Amino acid sequence: MHLNPLPALFLALGLAAAPAAALAQASFVQTPYKNPKALFDIYLDHPAKMGAALHWLRSFMNPLVEAPYSFFAEDMSVVVVLHGTELVTVAKKNEAKYEEVVQRMRYYAQQGVKFKVCGLALQDFGYRREDLQPFVEVTPSAMTELVHWQNQGYGLITPVVTDKKLSIEEIR
Repeated sequence: MHLNPLPALFLALGLAAAPAAALAQASFVQTPYKNPKALFDIYLDHPAKMGAALHWLRSFMNPLVEAPYSFFAEDMSVVVVLHGTELVTVAKKNEAKYEEVVQRMRYYAQQGVKFKVCGLALQDFGYRREDLQPFVEVTPSAMTELVHWQNQGYGLITPVVTDKKLSIEEIR
């Protein structure tokens, strides 16, 4: 009986290469960001998801305001357009219910982020401008607003907030 030596050879080579491969790692790239312009299109099916959507904003902003970039508000431009159920989070009457989310939005507004609410959606929910937090601007329509900012060169970011079914530990 003649045995094929190739499988044994490949196995030996694979084992020999394994320690070197284990020492290799991903590289870190310090991208030279310059004056970013971002447009967040937020349309959620439940207002409770607004906190998770704001994590997308945090993930965009935090690296830019920290070293080595250390951008100030005037170094970047960020617009957030709300036009789903999440717009109830900026109604003054709901501030206690969505206190943490409102505080986070207020903080970002102080950092120069513009929060805009669709006027058509506002009517659908039965709100008026005076019902909203003072850091919010009402626009005629979310769709026309999104197109406007994209025509100005803003990069579109659409946060996807799904219902969490598994923990990180379960899928890692």
